[in-house]
Amino acid sequence: MNTRFLPPWQRLQRAWRDWRQLDGIPTIAPELPPEEWEQVEALMAECLAARHGEVSARQHAAALGELYLTLNSMGRQHFLEILASRFSIDRERVQQAARLLSEREDDAVFAEQVRELQEAVIAPRQQLLRQFNALPQGVKFLIDMRADLLDFRQASPDLKALDNDLKQLLATWFDIGFLRMERITWKSPAALLEKLMAYEAVHAITSWNALHHRLESDRHCYAFFHPAISDEPLIFIEVALVKGLATSIQSLLDETQPDVEPARADTAIFYSISNAQAGLKGISFGPFLIKKVVDSLQASLPNLKIFSTLSPIPGFRRWLETVLAEEESEEVIACKVALEEAAARLGTESTLSAVLDPLHLAESPQDAADILKEPLLVLCARYLYERRQKDGAPLDPVARFHLGNGARIEQINWQGDLSEKGLRESCGLMVNYCYRLEEIKQNIEAYSMEKRIASASRVRNLLREEGSSLTNLSGLRRLLPGSRNTETS
Repeated sequence: MNTRFLPPWQRLQRAWRDWRQLDGIPTIAPELPPEEWEQVEALMAECLAARHGEVSARQHAAALGELYLTLNSMGRQHFLEILASRFSIDRERVQQAARLLSEREDDAVFAEQVRELQEAVIAPRQQLLRQFNALPQGVKFLIDMRADLLDFRQASPDLKALDNDLKQLLATWFDIGFLRMERITWKSPAALLEKLMAYEAVHAITSWNALHHRLESDRHCYAFFHPAISDEPLIFIEVALVKGLATSIQSLLDETQPDVEPARADTAIFYSISNAQAGLKGISFGPFLIKKVVDSLQASLPNLKIFSTLSPIPGFRRWLETVLAEEESEEVIACKVALEEAAARLGTESTLSAVLDPLHLAESPQDAADILKEPLLVLCARYLYERRQKDGAPLDPVARFHLGNGARIEQINWQGDLSEKGLRESCGLMVNYCYRLEEIKQNIEAYSMEKRIASASRVRNLLREEGSSLTNLSGLRRLLPGSRNTETS
């Protein structure tokens, strides 16, 4: 039977068949109720004890893995809580090792005590997790386990610590040097094309025709693989070959638009980078991914001069709604005035939802929304460039990714994404992050050391009062409810 069409847990059962030679494995209810926790804990302890060597340990790991796959969501959370809380670091052992280390003066004894301390600070659960690495498809099992863990990790500090352990192990195994890049074409295996459609997380691929369009001659798509899971892509990167910067995703993905002759294109637009493995979230491959694709494109198309993204701004609208509710800066007041005027023309409420959300519909009046163009561009520039997290990094996750990889903020695009998702997350705005090859190294250093953000002058100009006409709009603040207070603020 072809295992490709089996559910993941059945594929693993078949892969681990030769390892499951243990008697007395308990039958556990799918929700893993508290009265059955001790049985699972005992099985974990047996796996760690490895009384009969590595083979026995891996047999127990296979049994544990099969048990985990038969649990429902609640049962898996309980399983992970047992692993996290019962097999954590032994605090007393660490304290004793540290105390003895401080007392040792002899070099040989000191070195031995250092090794003891190093072993003491490694949680036993890490050793158990490593047992899966040696099993067929064991790494894929751990990736999927971490995907579950990410959903549960807020439930307790122990689960956060377990996630840190598992993330550290996966980051070690998924060194960028092991990754293999493969270009995806319309002639690629159907199973791989299906995964591209399923894993596309930025701009959904709604049909086979849409997929075919993304694989035309003026489109390139790349997948990255790891030898531990050679048949499962880790990341997909989609690129469009165009002339000049692309500013609208709906135009870029329009199937009726004529193809661009690749030899005539001067710009490569990275418009989608999709993580195909949820369990690898937060494990960065840095500029390696972008650089590999750029090198491939330059080798085949030396006419390309510009390498840029057309990226979403997924946190902007949520931030904007908070700012509109809590702040009274000049730019915020200007935005509120624009909302009032746009709403008056539409005959609706002066909220972002009422004014912006219908924009994906063809009959929506464009001129009313355009009133918001300048205020939103200015506030988006502040969101991307000025507003920061406690560690100094930008608020937006996509911005953190590209700026950390050496790009600069090139341009913010009005109505770059008028899909429901684009309006819901970023008020329809998109941004170009440009990778200037001669500046990448210095941008990475400036960002990593000082969180200094590289940006084009057109973006910085949005932040200068003299560079905009917002003062004209803010003069209309008297139109707002409570205008007496705002005039004197």
